[in-house]
Amino acid sequence: MKKDKIIYMDHNATTPMHPEVLKAMEPFFTDKYGNASSLHSKGREAHAAVDEARTAIGNFLGTEAVDIIFTSGGTESDNMAIKGVGFKNMDRGNHIITSSIEHLAVLETCRFMQAHGFEVTYLPVDEYGIVKAEDVRKAITDKTTLVTIMHANNEVGTIQPIAEIGAIIKKINAKRPKEQRVYFHTDAVQSFGKIPVDVEELGVDLLSASGHKIYGPKGVGLLYIRKGTQIAPGSLGGHHERSLRAGTENVPGIVGFAKAVELAKKNFKENDRVKGLRDRLYQGLNERITDIKMNGGPDKRLSTTLSVALRYVEGEALLLNFDMKGICASTGSACTSGSLEQSHVLKAMGVDAVTAQGTVRFSLGLDNTDAEVDYCLKEIPKIVERLRSMSPLTPDQ
Repeated sequence: MKKDKIIYMDHNATTPMHPEVLKAMEPFFTDKYGNASSLHSKGREAHAAVDEARTAIGNFLGTEAVDIIFTSGGTESDNMAIKGVGFKNMDRGNHIITSSIEHLAVLETCRFMQAHGFEVTYLPVDEYGIVKAEDVRKAITDKTTLVTIMHANNEVGTIQPIAEIGAIIKKINAKRPKEQRVYFHTDAVQSFGKIPVDVEELGVDLLSASGHKIYGPKGVGLLYIRKGTQIAPGSLGGHHERSLRAGTENVPGIVGFAKAVELAKKNFKENDRVKGLRDRLYQGLNERITDIKMNGGPDKRLSTTLSVALRYVEGEALLLNFDMKGICASTGSACTSGSLEQSHVLKAMGVDAVTAQGTVRFSLGLDNTDAEVDYCLKEIPKIVERLRSMSPLTPDQ
């Protein structure tokens, strides 16, 4: 393995765009450049492409095209779901339930809602980062209008019992008047395209996803909204996206997103190969490095994600040394990079500050190979040994 080769293991942050996605998008930057809201031939051409993409993605989610709203990405979708449902239904309730390990797109939006008179319950998780469905049931009150629990965690990969939570909420809603229902949203940005995500099987009313996590373009995402969901518009202006999200549609991005979904469906079994690489990477590191700990459960975890604590060294120092060897990883969410605070996810899981400080997240993808894992297993133990020899945290140093 050449040292100047880049080994990219940060796919949870973003994925490289698939060449077929770029090929599908190119005509909509040049010949098919029309505004999808225009009535002339160029506009109708763009509108048809958006409709086709909406249908394809709806089918992938187990729903109809009309239930899909295109956005700029997962963050906007999360904001739209929480603010939209919250403010639209605030006359009958002001209580939102979420978990303590959500992406900041959810947590910061919930804090915003608190500043505007809403009450938010932040549910705890166990040592593996899993929310108990029973805790959701106990937290629901007469004032609850929204539950928002992520499908899979972006830092440790833990998969939440969304279908179980959905069944509980459905049972509660069956005893309530229709206008008093509790809506259920899930941030599926990390799970979408990697594990089955069917809105009926999950029992959700709203679901967020993003194109750049599945080898599609940045700047495009979706919000699934079940028919009958009472939600306020995310932005005002024209009548785009069922009058819920004003603004000219990002036609190239939407087309690319649909192509990425098509490829994800086609390559779904490849996730088993990625899981094999992930497991071999952890096994090899565990055999070669002492004082190593996996964050998250061994089973209910995304095939892409390996979060490990390498005690007595700092995560940032590890990443800098990894980078000098051509290895791209992260200390956690890319959205919190640069922060000196302990990961809120690891803290919620009960991971102590010293262990959390030495945590690295490897997130593998379809482009990773056995040779790349071999290279990591050769170089990473040497890096850890060298850093520990200089660290005041290392015992007997």
